[in-house]
Amino acid sequence: QVRLVQSGGGLVQPGGSLRLSCAASGSIRSIYAMGWYRQAPGKQRELVATITNGGSTYYADSVKGRFTISRDNAKNTVYLQMNSLKPEDTAVYYCTIATVSGSYWGQGTQVTVSS
Repeated sequence: QVRLVQSGGGLVQPGGSLRLSCAASGSIRSIYAMGWYRQAPGKQRELVATITNGGSTYYADSVKGRFTISRDNAKNTVYLQMNSLKPEDTAVYYCTIATVSGSYWGQGTQVTVSS
């Protein structure tokens, strides 16, 4: 069984920074990509960023230049460094991993950007 545990998140003022972490454990076979999604109230879940096992990254246009995704393969952990946060970044953030045996999701963590 695969388990993803997220940490980080919380309340931050506009312009501030937060770092999200997501650690995967269990019977993991060959993670080939890790990523982050978010879902704001009343909106569909949207892709934020992804990183492959080769280190290639993708960012949604709305977060380019502000967010950085990284991973520690030895720890099966993915990170999302979020800088210059805006109120529109407020959402529940979910991590996900794609493996040869399927995709798995974290429990979600709330990020609120407000003054």
